[in-house]
Amino acid sequence: MPEKPKVAFYWCASCGGCEEAVVDLAEDILGVVNAVDIVLWPVAMDFKKKDIEARPDKSITVSFINGAIRTTEQEEWVRLLRRKSQFVISFGACANSGGIPGLANQFTREQILKFSYEDSPSVSNEAKTRPQASCQDEGHALSLPTLHNVVRSLDQVIEVEYTLPGCPPTPKLIAGAVTALLSGKLPPKGTVLSPDIALCEECPRKDSKPADLALAEFKRPHSSPIDPEKCLLAQGFTCMGPATRSGCEALCVKGNMPCTGCFGPTSRVRDQGAKYVSSVVSNIVPKDEAGIDAVLAGIPDPIGTFYRYGMPKSILRRKVDLS
Repeated sequence: MPEKPKVAFYWCASCGGCEEAVVDLAEDILGVVNAVDIVLWPVAMDFKKKDIEARPDKSITVSFINGAIRTTEQEEWVRLLRRKSQFVISFGACANSGGIPGLANQFTREQILKFSYEDSPSVSNEAKTRPQASCQDEGHALSLPTLHNVVRSLDQVIEVEYTLPGCPPTPKLIAGAVTALLSGKLPPKGTVLSPDIALCEECPRKDSKPADLALAEFKRPHSSPIDPEKCLLAQGFTCMGPATRSGCEALCVKGNMPCTGCFGPTSRVRDQGAKYVSSVVSNIVPKDEAGIDAVLAGIPDPIGTFYRYGMPKSILRRKVDLS
């Protein structure tokens, strides 16, 4: 009997949703488990780092790595898995472009630590104690990972062969990727395993989108009713569909919520946030400064709206401390 392909799953700076997406394969996961030998999956099984270190280089067929790279430990692990793997799949929005953790690039490391351990309203820390990278306790040396100065996407740290987009990727895309790997029918290196067209093309409301948008205001979903049949952009909601890759089956839109951009841009877009600003915000009706400001007040957090999943891969990338 031929040896089963060796597969690893690893989780860096993320929420855990990508791990849940694997479980969401439901009964299909049984076929995957039978077809492969899982050699690393810390969220589900007990594996040790030394076991992976002991493996020969390139002995793991594929590593699915999700999450951004925020700490020294995460960087250590992904470099180790890169060395041990024939293929690496960047799995989900956080690995692909920084994701929600990437919004930390709006602040310096010192600002983040100071707020988290000293200034947050929920913290009581009169001594202003912070975690230390190393210390001694009763003769034992203890160590913790440290935060890097910047949050990075996976491909800013190691080379990756393929990218699975989404927050998280859909079971359909995951199953397609696993099937391609097991069959040996692999696409060209560097392929994003999702259709290279804008989400608007698969949106069930696309026929209601006007040829020319005329935006007199931007609304927020929690404060305004949403017509379940009409284009969300035409209703004044900041739907990221025009600047976002398809493949998610328009799940958010079908749930009557605007797209937030988790599948990232198509191959023709350099900067997802800038693309959205140029294609949508340019359709604001008022042309005077006061009128424009009044409309833009409906977007109280532009970075969090336009770069929710992609700040580390954007032209902005991070805040620069000029002090």
